[in-house]
Amino acid sequence: MQPISICGSDAAALAETLVETLDGRVALVRQSTGSPTPDGGGSVASERPERTGGVPATTVDVGADGSWSGRGTNASFDDLLDGLAPDHDYLVAVGYDRLRVPTVLLGADVDPDDTPGDVVEVAARAADVDVDALVDRLSDAEPWVTREELVAEVTSGPSAARSGAIATFTGRVRARDGPDDDRTTHLAFEKYAGVAAERLDAIAADLTDRDGVFEVALHHRTGVVEAGEDIVFVVVLAGHRAEAFRAVEDGIDRLKDEVPIFKKETTESEAFWVHERE
Repeated sequence: MQPISICGSDAAALAETLVETLDGRVALVRQSTGSPTPDGGGSVASERPERTGGVPATTVDVGADGSWSGRGTNASFDDLLDGLAPDHDYLVAVGYDRLRVPTVLLGADVDPDDTPGDVVEVAARAADVDVDALVDRLSDAEPWVTREELVAEVTSGPSAARSGAIATFTGRVRARDGPDDDRTTHLAFEKYAGVAAERLDAIAADLTDRDGVFEVALHHRTGVVEAGEDIVFVVVLAGHRAEAFRAVEDGIDRLKDEVPIFKKETTESEAFWVHERE
C-alpha cells in the first residue's frame, strides 16, 4: 500500500481530488469532526468492494485522542496502516503532520524541515498542485509493506503445496541494550534506492536457489522508525523447517552486510551515524 499525508487548511479539497485520480482501492483517513463513539474513537465506514467514481473503498474517521473504532483504540497510526495495507493500494491521510510517509504541505507558513515524512509537494493551495504529477511521484515513493503481506506473497505461488514451513524474522528498534543505557528514541534509515533493491533481489534469488527453499521475500523500511517499531522483514517458504530457519538467518545476515542502508541513531542525549562508530 502507498500512503500519503496531506496537511494544511486546504487538505480536504486536495484529498478529494486525489482520491478521484488514484487507480485502485483507496483508504481515506481523516480527523473526526463529528461526535465521538462511546469508546472515544472515530468511526469506520463500511467498506465497498471496489472504489468507483472517486469514492474511497474505506473511510476512517479518527478521534481527537488518536483512537478509532473497528480496528482497536489507543493504538499507533502504524497499527492502522498495518491493518489497512493488505486490502488497499493507497491510503490518503488528511491533517496529520507527524506521519513518516510521503507528505504534501499546503499553506503559506509550512515548514518542510519540521515534517518527519518525505515532503513531495509544497503549495499555497490545493488548486496549485498538479495531481497527475503527484500520482507519478507516489509511484516512486516508499510503500508501506507488512510482514503479513510478505507471507501472503510467498504462499501465493505454485510451490505452496510442497511447503511444510514458513519462517519469518522481524527486526525492530531496540530502546536500549541494558537497563542503564541511554534510551534510543528512534532510528533513521537511508539507502541507495536502486542499488539496495538490486542487492535485496539478488539475496532473495540466491536463497531461493537452495534445495528445499521455494520463495524468499525481504523488505527494509526507510525513514524514521521509532523505538518498538518494526524495521526489517525476512520471510521464507520452504519444504522443511531446517531449510527455512537457515535461509532466514542467512537472509538477515546478508542484508545487513551487503545492502547499502545507512542508520542514524538518536538517543535521549545525542544523534550519530552508526557506521561512523563501527
